[in-house]
Amino acid sequence: MKFKKILVMDELGLDKEYWKSIDSLCEKKIVLTLNSPEIKEHLKDADCILVKFLARVDKKIIDATPKLKYVGVLATGYGRVDADYAKTKGISVCNVPGFSTESVAEFVFATILEHIRDLERGKKQIREGNYSEGGFSAIEIKGKVFGILGLGRIGGRTAELALAFGADVRYWSRNRKKEFEKRGIKYEDADELIKNSDILSLHFAKTKDTENFLNEQRIKTIKKGAVVINTSPMELLDLKTLEKRIQKGDITFILDHSDEMKPEDVKRLVQYKNCIIYPPIAYLSKEGRIIKQKIFVENIENFLKGNSTNKVN
Repeated sequence: MKFKKILVMDELGLDKEYWKSIDSLCEKKIVLTLNSPEIKEHLKDADCILVKFLARVDKKIIDATPKLKYVGVLATGYGRVDADYAKTKGISVCNVPGFSTESVAEFVFATILEHIRDLERGKKQIREGNYSEGGFSAIEIKGKVFGILGLGRIGGRTAELALAFGADVRYWSRNRKKEFEKRGIKYEDADELIKNSDILSLHFAKTKDTENFLNEQRIKTIKKGAVVINTSPMELLDLKTLEKRIQKGDITFILDHSDEMKPEDVKRLVQYKNCIIYPPIAYLSKEGRIIKQKIFVENIENFLKGNSTNKVN
């Protein structure tokens, strides 16, 4: 079985071998940019749509694609795809989970260590010819309350690494994870966890339930001196309240989803020394890139075989 026509909405950046595999799974493939005026015409007879994270496949697009059977998302997050509506139309939506688990978890600790050990200042100072340790101070991760919101693949791996550092690791997730609790990771109510954590790491996917999870009330209760790391979409937080808390200077906030934010919001936040902003690089690694493409193509193959994998609806 093959797709009649695959519409690729924006260049996916796949390696040649994976494009070759996709070509073998369809009779025709069309690649267009997101703002191409030709998309509307090609939606009429496409039975498969392939998109990146930022591409929107909403009710309007789904209704304009009467033959659509499958939407493949080259990302873990699929918040811009109306998966629930697609389900009512018998359309499968599949994502790529788990490809960046190690990359993101390691990035969390890279950013923490760079901050608490003042590594950026150290590198700058050496380049200027100053070899003195004067003025430096640091804290250790060991013994600190390390809170994790969302104990999925990435949150779980982050918890394992935090345990290796000797932290007091606690979590809140929609479902209890007994296998982690047996290893010494403690379950705690979300509000208590936010209030008690010295280091707080967010690992939710963007859904209707998680948007604004760190609302005004919860942001106000974050422990003074806490380091908060968000490698998830910024829609999880109340941005206005977060900025007010950052202005007080009593917490450090670290994020990497800057590409999804309004430029004016990034420009405002980056002026604060205690708000550390990175490009969207947490998921990037040579290993993760290969795994991502492999899962993406396997999802398409398995759907055509009648055995869908990583279906989100």
